[in-house]
Amino acid sequence: MVGAMAGKSVSLVCNGTGRYYSGLSHGVIPYLFMSCLCSATTAHRAFLKILYRSPMPSIPSKDLETFDNPQPGRNYTIRIEIPEFTCLCPKTGQPDFATILIEYVPNRSCVELKSLKLYIWSFREEGAFHEAVTNRILDDLVSACAPNFMRVTARFNVRGGIYTTVVAEHRDPAWEPPRLVNLP
Repeated sequence: MVGAMAGKSVSLVCNGTGRYYSGLSHGVIPYLFMSCLCSATTAHRAFLKILYRSPMPSIPSKDLETFDNPQPGRNYTIRIEIPEFTCLCPKTGQPDFATILIEYVPNRSCVELKSLKLYIWSFREEGAFHEAVTNRILDDLVSACAPNFMRVTARFNVRGGIYTTVVAEHRDPAWEPPRLVNLP
């Protein structure tokens, strides 16, 4: 693991003995007392929480935050493009890369972007089929903000000569979309 602590470069190695060894750029701290179960990612996440203690943590999280829609009476579209989505192939363990496009018409709340970034980052070490991860992202976002309409498009990079694009949609049955206006 590599991180930053108090503005210093830090290289961290779990040496399998239940402790992390740290070589700081300004000297050596022999051990950071943190238990480690090498096969358990929860121990590594717990360590990252300690390493990156700050008012605004930058560690992966499944928590999606929302804020009140500033214009709840107006139908408008929010488009969010995430070009750096990664997850692991559940068959090979190799990384899959995708661009995720989220388009939605908010109802009472909107998705907060920092929490969305950390949420998307949380898939980096998870094995997932393209279809499953796209639908999971949609389901989690709909649960968080209950939009009038939402579409998640995942455009996966080539793997074995095949590009995959998965599109999943949600529509609130009570919502009536506005009529399309064709300008002259």
